Amino acid sequence: MNNPPDISQDPKEYEEYAHGVQKHVRGYLMVGALLLTFTGITVALSYVDFGTRKANIGIAMLVATLKAGAVAAVFMHLAAEKRLIYRILIRFGIREHGMCAIQRDRRPSDRALFPRG
Repeated sequence: MNNPPDISQDPKEYEEYAHGVQKHVRGYLMVGALLLTFTGITVALSYVDFGTRKANIGIAMLVATLKAGAVAAVFMHLAAEKRLIYRILIRFGIREHGMCAIQRDRRPSDRALFPRG
C-alpha cells in the first residue's frame, strides 16, 4: 500500500558531513585556545602600569579587540566573507569611534573618567 520513503543515510554523504564538522570543530578549538591565551595576557597586563590610565585602558581595549576579532572571524564566519563586508565593518567602526569621541565631550560623567590634559 503506502510504503514510507527510504530515509537511510548514504555513507558517502555522512563522510562528507563528518569531514566538514571536524574542520569547524578544529577552528572552534583554536579560537578557544586563543581566547584562553589572551585572557591570561589580559590578566597579566592588568598588573602592569603603563604610565597613565588612558594608556592602561588603551592596552586593555587592544587585547579585547583582538579577542573580539577572533570570535567574529570564526564563530560569525567572517573569515570567509568578501571584501565588501570588511569595508562596511571598517566604516561602521570609524563612525562609531567618532560618535563616542563626540559624546565623550558632552557627558559630564565621562569627564571624570577621561580628564583633558
